Amino acid sequence: MDQRSAGGPAASNSGLAGLAIVDAHQHFWDPATNYHPWLCDEPPISFRYGDYRSIRRRYLPPDYLADAEPIRVDGTVYVETEWDPADPIGETRYVEQLRGEYGLPTVVVAQASLDQPDAGDVLAQQAAFPFVRSVRHKPRSNRSPADASPGGTTDARWRRGYAKLGRNKLRFDLQTPWWHLAEAAQLALDFPDTPIILNHTGLPADRSAEGIAGWKAAIKTFASCPNVAVKISGLGQQDQPWTVAANRDIVLTTIDCFGPSRCMFASNFPVDSLCATFLTIFGGFREIVHALSVDEQRGLFHDNAIRIYAMDAPS
Repeated sequence: MDQRSAGGPAASNSGLAGLAIVDAHQHFWDPATNYHPWLCDEPPISFRYGDYRSIRRRYLPPDYLADAEPIRVDGTVYVETEWDPADPIGETRYVEQLRGEYGLPTVVVAQASLDQPDAGDVLAQQAAFPFVRSVRHKPRSNRSPADASPGGTTDARWRRGYAKLGRNKLRFDLQTPWWHLAEAAQLALDFPDTPIILNHTGLPADRSAEGIAGWKAAIKTFASCPNVAVKISGLGQQDQPWTVAANRDIVLTTIDCFGPSRCMFASNFPVDSLCATFLTIFGGFREIVHALSVDEQRGLFHDNAIRIYAMDAPS
């Protein structure tokens, strides 16, 4: 049996043909044509899922739709792929070409380095693309919660760039480990008109009792801010299969803290293909939330992403 597909009923394709999704976090790339340092340079960087050489290859909408089959994909949110940081607008132009050729992605979370002198100009250029909805720039983070020094969202220069999101009517996609979420909550309170969308559930990689307790406390603090939402994604573990048993508590705790209307399910493909198939992940999500109402489930899989990222609803 393929280890990535293990996990009982969640791994089954049964019933997924009737599932319609708007994937709130996914990527396309072609490292043979475009420069992504982490996909192109040697040696590969350290990564939370371990060896990622298998995804250092072209991955375009036809590959994505093949992975998602038989799920119906009504739209996707493309998230910046750590493209050459010297050319952030080049990535957006590339995605514009993909949209013209394939009709995907639907909207884009673009790249902008908020701590650079040209942040304002880059944000204005990104906002000029009608399909750009948000920006991601991973702030500096500490390696573990044992290091209590301030993270990147407290840097004065980074915050000056962040302040320019509002004037460009852009959201912010935040990817940071959970031990920086108290600082992120302060950021949300300091800029109440800028929506923040937390990526990958706050990265609960440490599944020890102490690690999960710390993550739960941090998620609760962050979720108390009214201008934040979360993408439930990126739940894989190195050398472990994606299972309902491993991820149920994380998913349900997140929904309990944020409420179903501020949560979105996402694939993080092709990155999370390192730890599970597309169907294992979405089958697992469906099993975990089967007791929620039909409307709540539709929101998690589909409608919340449309609303939070201001997409045109599919016909």
